[in-house]
Amino acid sequence: MTVHFIGAGPGAADLLTVRAVELLRTSPVCLYAGTYLNPEVLAHCAPETELIDTQHLDIDQITEHLVRAHRSGRDVARLCSGDPSIYSALTEQTRRLDAHDVPWDVTPGVPAYAAAAALLGAELTVPELVQSVVLTRTQARSTKMPESEALTDFAATGATLVLHLAITRIRTLAAELIPNYGPDCPVAVVYRASQPGQLILRGTLTDIADQVESAGLRQAAVILVGRALAPNPSCTQSHLYDPARDRRRPSQAV
Repeated sequence: MTVHFIGAGPGAADLLTVRAVELLRTSPVCLYAGTYLNPEVLAHCAPETELIDTQHLDIDQITEHLVRAHRSGRDVARLCSGDPSIYSALTEQTRRLDAHDVPWDVTPGVPAYAAAAALLGAELTVPELVQSVVLTRTQARSTKMPESEALTDFAATGATLVLHLAITRIRTLAAELIPNYGPDCPVAVVYRASQPGQLILRGTLTDIADQVESAGLRQAAVILVGRALAPNPSCTQSHLYDPARDRRRPSQAV
């Protein structure tokens, strides 16, 4: 049988794909991280589904559950917060499943940064202002960052930055980014996007740390930094919608 890695999205039970809902409905076993998952997502599972909360399990214990279910002839829904392609430990888990000859597949989900941008009503790429988005994190008590991925190097590009797993270092990060982005650069922090207790903080690199610390945020928050986050950012019209674009097209025979 198959282990289905499923993007659970940012938290709201109605922000899953149709495929994800069907896999949850039909998989006899479901593993999920109770720390971050909105319990309403589990309502998509059948009443008889075996539910296993992984928040207190290490990766080898999780693998044991996955392998055991496969050998008993049962499909498994393995829920990942947001999208499995970002900070989901997908590689570590699938490597172990391959070693046990357990088949697996991946169903994408709404990533946290996309849910945050939607709540902000923001486009992270604005014509001739910023056309790149950098998804990254910082190192505290976590896996070491590659030396080639220093935050200051990313900041030098002026791209919109999306920082995951970094909320406890907000004051240090803001100070590191000011030389490249300026003290008045817009910043937004979105906590538990689309879930109960959702909180949105807006500010600048100068004052955002005060807001975060006042709110007591310690986890489950995404930090977005960049000029694209300004209210009504100034920009040119996209080439795609430029009226002159149609006039430049060669005429076509009818």
